[in-house]
Amino acid sequence: MQRASRLSRELSMLSTEPPPGISCWQSGARLDELRAQIIGAADTPYEKGIFNLEIVVPERYPFEPPKIRFLTPIYHPNIDSAGRICLDVLKLPPKGAWRPSLNISTLLTSIQLLMAEPNPDDPLMADISSEYKYNKQLFLLNAKEWTEKYASQQKRVRNELLLFISLEALEEKTNQSETKPNESVTQKRKGSTGSKEEKKSRLDS
Repeated sequence: MQRASRLSRELSMLSTEPPPGISCWQSGARLDELRAQIIGAADTPYEKGIFNLEIVVPERYPFEPPKIRFLTPIYHPNIDSAGRICLDVLKLPPKGAWRPSLNISTLLTSIQLLMAEPNPDDPLMADISSEYKYNKQLFLLNAKEWTEKYASQQKRVRNELLLFISLEALEEKTNQSETKPNESVTQKRKGSTGSKEEKKSRLDS
């Protein structure tokens, strides 16, 4: 009961007064499954990227932190290929810094800040962390390429359009394949009718 009422308040606040570049909403009918979007901040390699996240709220919330992961691939030393995030506020003490006074809005803002300011000393991706430390220009280039490839709005619209076109083509092909057998059956029937008429005329003669 406490979790439901707390989540309702938090979602209402996120809807009416969302932090800049952040949105969050309920996914389907279940209140404990949420979705969020973070817009990449200016002057970062994630600028203008749209990053989707999954939020699973545990039964003991707010005494346990939500489980949050990226659904959109992101090139970042503290976020792995499965979208898991290395961030102290997402973990319980003593290893983490979660406390019940924090909320989902605070967590999403912290993740947005982590995107802008990675922590290479506590990485999930050691190779990206090393690149960030010792070859920053290469890191920025790779992170920007990933953003354009996976989080670009134009790329997403283009992919959706290509998917729509391919589905339309598939539907048209299916319709054509369904009509062809009917046409061949009709032709066969016509052919058989014609042959019967020929036989009859021969008998009459």
